[in-house]
Amino acid sequence: MHKYLRTVGFSMYRKKKDIKSLMDLLEKQPTFTRCVQLDEETNICEMQTEVAPGIGIILVGELNEEGNFEREFYFPYLIGDQEGTKAECTIQRHAEKETYGGMVDETCVGISLIFYVQNFLDYREKKIRKNEAFRICSVNFSGLSTSGKILLPIKKTLKQIQMAQVAAKDRIRLIEAAKKGDEDAMESLTIEDIDLYSKISRRAMKEDLYSIVDSCFMPSGIECDQYSIIGEIKKIKIVKNIYTKEVIYVMQLESNDLIFPVCINSKDLLGEPEVGRRFKGQIWMQGILNFEEISKVSFT
Repeated sequence: MHKYLRTVGFSMYRKKKDIKSLMDLLEKQPTFTRCVQLDEETNICEMQTEVAPGIGIILVGELNEEGNFEREFYFPYLIGDQEGTKAECTIQRHAEKETYGGMVDETCVGISLIFYVQNFLDYREKKIRKNEAFRICSVNFSGLSTSGKILLPIKKTLKQIQMAQVAAKDRIRLIEAAKKGDEDAMESLTIEDIDLYSKISRRAMKEDLYSIVDSCFMPSGIECDQYSIIGEIKKIKIVKNIYTKEVIYVMQLESNDLIFPVCINSKDLLGEPEVGRRFKGQIWMQGILNFEEISKVSFT
């Protein structure tokens, strides 16, 4: 089974035969279907079945010679409705199957952010049309979590919040300058990191770690698109899977100034989520690519 199938409300489906029956059912009740012809003999198709608003399963396969859909794989999804980043994005196909991963250098997170491309068929279709130039103008991020807990917020004054925002902007400016080869910016970032490490080390001897670390976003495990995060809850929406009636929390989080939604099965969340509290957990990062056409200049 797909590790993240439970995040969209199918926690009871664990045996292969039960999952096959579920996929057969979803295949008969798609919310949205589309096909793209890759070549003369290959038509790749996806069937998107919504199980709650903005949440569901995408089934991917090919049309056989009789024109029937042959399922190859599936994955759960959560649609991110907020534009996450406009940084330059690189896309690469996975070796095993017709799926794609994306990577952006997100300065506010401080790492190269790798994610699973949800709308890979849109990207594939645009690549086929060689007469139409395009670029990826932005990415809408979302996360699926199999386990998490709720943390209490850190008490901060308005002045502390404003100082943190100014410091974050200054750090982003230094990172951008360092990428362009500015040695002074590199030195400033190094000194800043050493000072920060020293402060945290002293405070960690007397204080709880989660009262020091406000938010974090770091890679988790050996799979590139999975992360351990701590983020402040900005919005909460409670939905139910229409097939299993399992409760799913959809939380809009802010982690390291990156805002995106995360969904988690209520069975897998420890604590009561509320706006202002923090979420700590491991997520599978997904992204929807947004495109814009590039006008071609002709020379005569």
